[in-house]
Amino acid sequence: MHTIKEKAKLLTRVRRIQGQAAALERQLDNEGDCTAVLQQTAAIRGAVNGLMAAIIEGHLTDHLVKEPELEQRQQDLDAVLQVIKSYLK
Repeated sequence: MHTIKEKAKLLTRVRRIQGQAAALERQLDNEGDCTAVLQQTAAIRGAVNGLMAAIIEGHLTDHLVKEPELEQRQQDLDAVLQVIKSYLK
């Protein structure tokens, strides 16, 4: 499974996001500058988007390109499309 093969890289991304969220919390707690809060929020969104892109790429490669069974590929496609639609709302 792609999330297992890429576990270390994905966890690094998640930990970076956690650090960014903690920094945002500190900024808000300390009544930080509005511009800095906006910048930190944008950085978190970019990091989450990057994480999502990496996971989707692995999913498409492993479950749609390498999967030999057509029926299973369709099920995997339906699942990832549902997640993407939910993510983009």
